[in-house]
Amino acid sequence: MAAVGTQHLTGHDAVAARYRNVDPVYFETRDLRLTGFVLFLLSDCILFSSFIFAYVYLRNSAPAWPPFLNGTQLPWFDTSFAAVNSVVLFGSGVTMHFALENWKHLHRQKFFYWLIATIVLGLGFLGGQAHEWSGVFATVLTWSNSTMGASFFVLTGLHGLHVFIGTVFLTVLGIQAKNNVYTGSKYLGLTAGTLYWHFVDVIWVALFYLFYLL
Repeated sequence: MAAVGTQHLTGHDAVAARYRNVDPVYFETRDLRLTGFVLFLLSDCILFSSFIFAYVYLRNSAPAWPPFLNGTQLPWFDTSFAAVNSVVLFGSGVTMHFALENWKHLHRQKFFYWLIATIVLGLGFLGGQAHEWSGVFATVLTWSNSTMGASFFVLTGLHGLHVFIGTVFLTVLGIQAKNNVYTGSKYLGLTAGTLYWHFVDVIWVALFYLFYLL
């Protein structure tokens, strides 16, 4: 008897057909591991929130913002450049979304194209941040001479570290995908990588607003 295509199945039968060849241990623990990863991201949110609330408190406590240093008010950050760099990072969130969707639909070649684009854009954002840091360091703003400098370099530096870790994470996922670690129904690692990258995007929305728009 010819095998029935999964497209003609519904409900429990469709689920069973989709995961028929999946490791049962993976299938049973997938949701638990995904929940654990989401909890990890929530703990990271708490870390960023602590620094953000400290920055907001220091800013609201200052008599003027930007604060004065040796009688001279510190300059505002370059909003135009940061906006362009933000577009680069947000664009990488879009490419990562398409990468995962192509994997789900078994378009392996397109998946790798979108994944590589995500990594390149992530590195481009880090390059832009390094350029901005060198420009800020060239002025009067440093790590230790003001609360503005300390807040800026700590928060953007912590975020930049997450972006760097994310590019390494995505690179490892790409190597694993190339080595057939994932299949069309077994791709928890790729889902986790996508969630992590979107988390990095969301954190940058808050930082961009705090430092460049507020």
